[in-house]
This record gives sequence, structure tokens and C-alpha cells, in this order.
Amino acid sequence: MFKIRTNRGEVFDTYGQSILEALQHNNVYLPVSCGGKGSCGRCKVRILEGKVTSRSYFGVTEIEKKDGYILACQSYPEGDILVEIPQKLITVSERISKVKADIVRKIFSKNVQLFQPLVKRLNLSVTPPTIEDSRADFDRLLEAIGRKLKITRKDGEQLADYLRQKRWSINVATQDDEIISFLETEEKIYALALDIGTTTVALALIDMEKGEIIDVASCYNSQIAYGDDVITRIVYAIENPKGLENLRKSIVNDINALINTLLIRHKDGEILYVVISGNTTMCHLFWGLNPKYIREEPYVPVFNHYPLWRASDGRVNLKNNVPLFTVPSVAGYVGGDIVSGVLATEIYKDEEIGLFIDIGTNGEIVVGNKDWLVTASTSAGPCFEGSGISCGMRATEGAIEAFSFDRERDTFEIKVIGEVDPIGICGSGMIDIVSELFKSGIIDQKGRLLQDSSRYVDLVEGELRFLISENCYISQADIDNIIRAKAAIYAGILTVLQEVGINENDISKVYLAGGFGEFLDVKKAIQIGMLPNISYERFVFLGNTSLTGAILCLLSRDLKNKAEEIAHKMTYLDLSRSKLFMDEYVSALFLPHTDIERFKIHSD
Repeated sequence: MFKIRTNRGEVFDTYGQSILEALQHNNVYLPVSCGGKGSCGRCKVRILEGKVTSRSYFGVTEIEKKDGYILACQSYPEGDILVEIPQKLITVSERISKVKADIVRKIFSKNVQLFQPLVKRLNLSVTPPTIEDSRADFDRLLEAIGRKLKITRKDGEQLADYLRQKRWSINVATQDDEIISFLETEEKIYALALDIGTTTVALALIDMEKGEIIDVASCYNSQIAYGDDVITRIVYAIENPKGLENLRKSIVNDINALINTLLIRHKDGEILYVVISGNTTMCHLFWGLNPKYIREEPYVPVFNHYPLWRASDGRVNLKNNVPLFTVPSVAGYVGGDIVSGVLATEIYKDEEIGLFIDIGTNGEIVVGNKDWLVTASTSAGPCFEGSGISCGMRATEGAIEAFSFDRERDTFEIKVIGEVDPIGICGSGMIDIVSELFKSGIIDQKGRLLQDSSRYVDLVEGELRFLISENCYISQADIDNIIRAKAAIYAGILTVLQEVGINENDISKVYLAGGFGEFLDVKKAIQIGMLPNISYERFVFLGNTSLTGAILCLLSRDLKNKAEEIAHKMTYLDLSRSKLFMDEYVSALFLPHTDIERFKIHSD
């Protein structure tokens, strides 16, 4: 047994494990794209003291090796060691896309009758028994309620004493046809809206009687330790004997930690309902369902419409019988998060045609109106969420989120989250950098860095890089990754529009969702050919619509039913079989596109 100390002051014991495994065992997670196989080079840490044995140095440069950098997944301590973990690798809370409370207020203000919370309080006066009236306690309770309801055995155990302690005047919380909990008079009824994202997990605590968002908490999805994207996690789940269980345990632990945080802050109520929104794979991994066939043609999930399971089924640290409603999916690669997004945008009830885009590891697209809805998903890869890029990171402190370049002076300005020294680049910063360098002639139309175009372009270890700071740069390989990602998103949008027989001018509004979408500079995204060349005024930023849609389901039985209807209504296009998509994708592998005419009007 050896001890691992970190630069953050933590001390862990290790028993023949790799450094990565020891960190994971102690709830310190690093983003490992390959699932710990040593093939992505993302888990680089620095050994400050002690010796290790490393099986592979994939992705570690000779200079880094001399400085003590190793791959955590491929390295084993030979004794006690001190490890430096770069801040950008530690999966802690980040600046997330905020819930748009104004969206919720707007929807309910237009139709106050929509406000129908899934959990309700009943204030009851129960008739006490007498020698002449010796009916059972539960029969008296049902008489006071005025209809038949179910009750759990555990609550049934408490009923007799509870009625008498409260002198037959009680409060109960109900949902549908059952009693969920007994309540104290001043106790608040809370519920949770839960967004399980591939990268981030977010919870919103809702006061069900007031219809208000009380608090929001978030963290990284710890499944990142087993892979950045859904495909890598599916492979890990099916190739490892305990893979699915490890993935499930990771996400459940994240959720329970967030719940604990919220309950510490708000001790005056009880959480009695949960609505879960997430992509199809994330929901399968949360429920412990085999995701294998989502990855294999014809890409079939176990469920699109889930039963109403309970907190005990989901291993969530709430009262066992608390209902967990999962927003339904459409297909293997279009999940409940997109259904939630359509619910939040209300394009399902508009006369005009709207376009909804959720930009993340996948780029999901929905186009339609009140009469029809068509959806598709394209794999953009994890680069916009900080992975697969040399200095990529999520939108947290130290990340470059904006960049501007002065060609005449050969200088640039950056905006860094937290106003600290830059340690990496988040998605919006990547778009800005590529756009500005292309506009300034430092990158050509094929995405190639031009060596003599700027004093900041340098050849380092045989690779051209644009140097931003001592530890932060964007390389030729990074630019290639970004161009592939933007091409996939643009090709997906164009393919869907062409398949339904419309063009960009037929779109009334373009709704952008997701944490990345909220901070995106639309003008620069158009300049590099990621978004269609539509007037900027038509773009609407909605933040985390997955979480917003889950909130709407909690607060309205009609909207919860509408989510089910939307999932049934949407037609799914499989882009993996589409020649049109491949043609559009290849054409989009340039800046901004092979057809420059498409981007002339709004890109100057």
C-alpha cells in the first residue's frame, strides 16, 4: 500500500491500482475520453515527488515527460508520491447555462389554467371514531379526501398514530391516485427537475405550491471518467463486467450529492416528485438499462416511454415511493432533453416554422410547427465541451470564452471566465479564435495555420500552434477538430431542411439551447459556417431547455402529457444513412464552406 498526495492537499491510499483508479475510488474524476485505455492522452498529471511505472506515454510530449508528466490511467506508484492535477482536469462545479425562469413565467402567464402541479397538498379534517362509529382509520381518511387513493404500507404503519397526534386535522401530499407523504403544517412541498447531460448534471428545486424555482445546483457528470461521449460510455458499459454498474453508480452519486446540497440549503420542505430529462443513453445509464443496442443498427433503445418508477428504483436518496417521471425519448439519439426543448420553445404550437438546435457533444436539430416536427442528431464530438482539444476545457474559471484579433497590430484580446490567467479554452472561445484567425488571414479556407502570418504562430515539436499564453494555445489538429464539428452541425441542419423541402429563409426563429449555445457569438459561428446564414435577429438563446422542460412538466399535468404527445409526434431522420448529409458534411469541411456565396450577406 502506498499513499498518493495531490497538490490540493488530499491524501489517498492505493492498493496496486493505477493513479487514475485510485483517484476515481476517492471521488476525484479526470476527463478520460478513452475510458482509461491509454489511447486519448487526456489524463496527463505531473509527478512532483516519488517514482511511478508507466506502461504508456501516448500523447505525452518529450518536454512534458522531462517535466514529470505521465498518464494517470497507465501509471502505477512504486512508493508514496505527490501528484499535481491541473485545475482544468478536476471535475468540479462550472458556470452552467442558467434556467430561464422567464420562460416558465411567460408560458403560465399566457394560460394560468396550465398551472397544475403534479403534487398537491390536502388539508383534511378527519372525523374521529366513536363507540357508535368504529370504521377503520383509512376509511375515515378517504371520506375526508372524497375519493379513493392508495397508500404505501410504510405510511399505513404511521397512519393511526399520526391521526391521533394531529387530533384528526392533518396535511397530506398526493399525486394522481396515491398519498405520497404526511406533511407538517408549515412544511413545503418541493420537487426536482433533473437534467442529466453528457457533460453536466443540473438540478432545479421547485416550490410546487408557488410554482417557483427556489434553487439550482450542478456538477460535472462523473461518467466523464469513463468516456467523454455517449458512444465511449456505451462501449465501456458492454465491454467491462461492471461497466454499466460503474456508470450508473457515478451518475446516481452525482445526483444524490446535489440533492444533499439542496436539502442542506432548504430544510423547510420535502422533495416529493422528480422529473428526469436527458438524452436516451444518459437515461438508460441512470436506470441501469442495457445501452448496447442504441449503438448497433437499427439503434434501438430499451424504452422511449418509461414507466413511472420510484426513488428506490433509481437509488435516489429520497422517500422510497417518490415518483420519478422520465421525459420520453424519440429515438436512440434524440432523447427527452430534446422533447423538453421543444416543450420550452413552444414551436409545437406555432403557425410559423421554427428551428431548434441543442449544441453539445451531439448536435440535435428539430424543425417544424404545430402541424409537424422532424428531428435528427449529428455527432459533433466533445470538442465544444472541452475535450479533444489540446487546451480545451469547460466553461469554468480560467477558460477563454471570447477572443478578438487586431490584424494591423498583430495583437489580440481575450476574455477569461473569472478574470484570471487563462488555463484553457471553452467552446465559445474556440469559435471566436477560429473565426478571428480566419478573418485575419492567419488560417486559410482549408483551416490551415499559415506559419508566417503572425508572430504568435510557431512550430512546436513539429506542429504549428497559435500561442495565446505560456500554457495555452490552439494547434493545427485542434482547428481540424473544430472544423469537423462545425461541419457536422451545419450539414445536419441543411440536411433536415432539405429533407422537409424548405430552406433557411422559411425559418421564422432559430432557438439555440444548451450551455454552449447560451454563450455563443452567433455572428462568429456563422462566419465559420457552423450555423445557417440567417439574420441575427432571428436567433433566440434559451439556455438549458432540458431543465426548463422538466420544470414545465412538474408544474403542469397538461404539459407533462404534451411532452408525451411531442415525443410521439416527432419524425426521426437517421443521418447516418443519408448520402445528402455526407455530401453536405464534406462541403462544410472548409471555412466557411465550399460555397462561399451562402455566407456573404451576414458574415462581414
